[in-house]
Amino acid sequence: MTDVLILGGTGWLSGRVAHAWRDAGVAVTCLARGGRPAPDGATLAVADRDAPDAYAEVADRDWDEIVDVSSNPGHVAAAVAALATRAAHWTYVSSVSVYARADVPGQDETAELLTPTVAGEESEYGRDKVAAEGAVRAGLGDRAAIVRPGLIVGPGDPTDRFGYWVSRFALAGKGPVLVPETDGHHAQVIDVDDVAAFVARIGADRWSGTVNAVGDVGTLAELLEGAREVGGHSGTVVTASDGFLIDHEVAYWSGPRSLPLWLPADMPGFMRHRNDGFGRAGGVLRPLRETLERTLADERSRGLDRARRAGLTREDELALLGELGA
Repeated sequence: MTDVLILGGTGWLSGRVAHAWRDAGVAVTCLARGGRPAPDGATLAVADRDAPDAYAEVADRDWDEIVDVSSNPGHVAAAVAALATRAAHWTYVSSVSVYARADVPGQDETAELLTPTVAGEESEYGRDKVAAEGAVRAGLGDRAAIVRPGLIVGPGDPTDRFGYWVSRFALAGKGPVLVPETDGHHAQVIDVDDVAAFVARIGADRWSGTVNAVGDVGTLAELLEGAREVGGHSGTVVTASDGFLIDHEVAYWSGPRSLPLWLPADMPGFMRHRNDGFGRAGGVLRPLRETLERTLADERSRGLDRARRAGLTREDELALLGELGA
């Protein structure tokens, strides 16, 4: 294999995929708008995927592998139409958000999917991914791999979700930290570089099929305790009830004024997908502690007290702790 095209390649995950392929010694081209540079050693093809001639620069040659991570089904369908005949193999990075049920633990790749969005409908992430998967399968058949990651974490994460916990414990030091109730809550994460390495591996093998790229299922309590240990926290950990958090307008999962990775009780299946297919296809998971350590190093480099896209500000957290008498 010599020539790989990444549709994207300058964002977080797609950039790590480009790195993984480059490290394998192949020629990597990244097709992107050009607002960010391509990874070192990769070639940047500047194009706007909204434009009708978006793929003109890369459609006149054959590719051993094409990788797409887009959640825009129109972009994915247009790429397939322009490039499918030029690709020996195609990997589409989808999401476990395609599954119709979040209340069923242990779902594998055969579980029921959401209905796909169609042209003219309002965009919805999971349904958009289903539509994009359909376009790839229709255009590539047995030359396609569909990879469905769960929560991707690790250095450089632009969502600030997973990194919130290890950075907050490190920032608090000997001070208190507010956590949600953890009984009955699970956590399932995968390191971004484990996803990237897997995408490169199945591309090199020209593996076809659909696979959940998810970590092993653990408990939220175990994840928080691991983050506390890595963060070197020695203060008290104060648990707030779901009711208290909801009453005080603390959001689930992600975003401003949230407690990341905390989920409603009616979603027990969201962080508990099966991953045995990932192992059979050659996927390898690093230890959670290693990912936490990598994440903390990245968080320190960006500033533990920086403004974040997810989580509570330390000021808001201390105010809530005060109301709890901590």
